[in-house]
Amino acid sequence: MSRLAVSEVRKKDTREKIALGGLVMKAGLQTGQHELLLGLLLDGRRRAERDETERARLVALGAEALGHARD
Repeated sequence: MSRLAVSEVRKKDTREKIALGGLVMKAGLQTGQHELLLGLLLDGRRRAERDETERARLVALGAEALGHARD
C-alpha cells in the first residue's frame, strides 16, 4: 500500500475515533468511568444482538439524542 493510501486510511480512522469520542461526551460519560462505559457498550451490543426489539429501541434512543428523526 502506498504512503498516500496509508495516510488516508489513518485519517479516516482518526476521524471515526474523534466522532466516537464526541458520542461519549454527548452521553455524559467522559468523566473517567472507562470500566462503566465499556460495560455499557458490551451489554448494549449483546442485548442488541439477541433481541431485535431491543436493538430498535436503542437505535431510536440514540437517534432521538442526536436529533435525527426516525420514521
